[in-house]
Amino acid sequence: MATKKGRKKTGGRYKKNRKKKAYERKGQAVPVKLGPIKRKTKRTRGGNTKTILLSANVINIQTKNNKVKKVKIKNVLETPSNRFLARQNILTKGTIVETELGKAKITNRPSQEGCVNGVLIEK
Repeated sequence: MATKKGRKKTGGRYKKNRKKKAYERKGQAVPVKLGPIKRKTKRTRGGNTKTILLSANVINIQTKNNKVKKVKIKNVLETPSNRFLARQNILTKGTIVETELGKAKITNRPSQEGCVNGVLIEK
């Protein structure tokens, strides 16, 4: 027997115990575009700050011998999570970009950290 989503075995409905509080809700997603570097600081809970990246054209690439180089991004090749993001030149975690050293994969979440880090895939 196929069960319906959100239902008990008997057919009864599960009820939410409460709504989300303001601090549990997500913020609005900020897409990081390919372009000249733009950052924004945001005040977070407790008066702390987060650096949000709005656009970037450089990536910190870790090479085979664990050296880190700052390299220009030429183009966004593919985004495994969503192919439409690659067409719009949006940088996310897992995106494969073309750089001066070759193809690289983004290993961090640029919108959260304020920079773009990656690992070289091929030359």
